[in-house]
Amino acid sequence: MMAGMKTSTPTLYGIPNCNTVKTARTWLTEQGLAYVFHDFKKQGVPADLLPGWIATVGWEQLVNRKGTTWRKLDEATRLAVVDAPSATALMLAQPSVIKRPVVAWPDGQVSVGFDAANFAAHRVT
Repeated sequence: MMAGMKTSTPTLYGIPNCNTVKTARTWLTEQGLAYVFHDFKKQGVPADLLPGWIATVGWEQLVNRKGTTWRKLDEATRLAVVDAPSATALMLAQPSVIKRPVVAWPDGQVSVGFDAANFAAHRVT
């Protein structure tokens, strides 16, 4: 749990045209759950929250090594991502490399990616 991160509404961080983000947003809407959407493309990566995400889920889970953005990076850039500081620098410079969605839940937890069962476990009534 990330201290000081409790809110009454989940915040979903991602990119609007990402299929996984679309699926997550649809699921939340179908469940009747209000949420805040933070668009990495328009609003950027929240640099103040990134250290907490890394502490909670690990930089390895946040960096999407299967995505198009990662594959388009030159080999030297990919090989340089070896720890939290190097991953943080890459995620701030290339927001599309972050696995999506990242969700900050009202209970203070953070999840990465979409899994209906995991989302349901965080459901707020």
